Amino acid sequence: MSEAVVQRAAPAMGIFERYLTLWVALCIVAGVLLGQAIPGVFHALGAATVAEVNLPVAVLVWLMIIPMLLKIDLGALHEVGQHWRGIATTVGVNWLVKPFSMALLGWLFIGWLFRPFLPADQIESYMAGLILLAAAPCTAMVFVWSNLVEGEPHFTLSQVALNDVIMVFAFAPVVGLLLGLSAITVPWETLLLSVLLYIVVPVAIAQVWRQALVRSGTLDRTLRALGPWSLTALLATLVLLFGLQGEQILRQPAVIGLLAVPILIQVYFNAGLAYWLNRRLGVAWCVAGPSALIGASNFFELAVATAIALFGFQSGAALATVVGVLIEVPVMLSVVQIVRRSRRWYEAG
Repeated sequence: MSEAVVQRAAPAMGIFERYLTLWVALCIVAGVLLGQAIPGVFHALGAATVAEVNLPVAVLVWLMIIPMLLKIDLGALHEVGQHWRGIATTVGVNWLVKPFSMALLGWLFIGWLFRPFLPADQIESYMAGLILLAAAPCTAMVFVWSNLVEGEPHFTLSQVALNDVIMVFAFAPVVGLLLGLSAITVPWETLLLSVLLYIVVPVAIAQVWRQALVRSGTLDRTLRALGPWSLTALLATLVLLFGLQGEQILRQPAVIGLLAVPILIQVYFNAGLAYWLNRRLGVAWCVAGPSALIGASNFFELAVATAIALFGFQSGAALATVVGVLIEVPVMLSVVQIVRRSRRWYEAG
């Protein structure tokens, strides 16, 4: 199979997918309101963590990604070598561009333009949180984004697995270099548990289930039936995340808004850079889409845990990483829409 794929008509979008942006906005509002109305419930859900990994969120992520992992035939992974240009582009953007561009944006906006409007004693901590957020590429949610842009699932799985391996060796040195710290306290429990929960276990479950469905001839029917469940879990995750952080939003909305600016810019910049590089290199759209999304998204669980370990729970660094959590889903959905709508432009090149 070459990277020059046969163009096929995109499947018709149902009302659920067509108005996903509206549902996302409603879930954000619902999450903030419910977090204020029943704070005890959300505090209990937020406290259900192991090594800073929230278990209710992990369950919802499973519901999102396992139906997508069912599409992956591990026997076809050898074909991923044909997408080496997409892999090289994504690795380059993730590890050679994104952490350093975020450091530059943090200095420009937080350290200079927005400095008069932010607490002076937290400026350095805010910038550290932004760097932590950008230094680790996303692990689980990219399966959702890749599915929404009809991405090549074997490429997505291989790229995520490769990023996880690189992250084990490169995360601490990159963060240490940018923060000027000689010894970074990496929460290894969080990193390894996240890889186990979000990659190893769901891939194993999906492959066992897939083999059973293939034998029974019900794979296609099951995938169609599970489609709405993935998006429902995505929306439920939004309600939970904004319910957990609603108090922070209402208490200091201006600070959160200012911290969101460099995060937004770096997401669109890195997604656009990866997308453009793939087009210049002649990479198929079904690979360029997930490549751009993986290049832009962040592993916020690891970022939050590292910020807490280094600077404390109430630090500006922890708050900056939480802002990344809050805007991750809405912003990445907008990138999904850009990638989908630009398909004709991309393939015309």
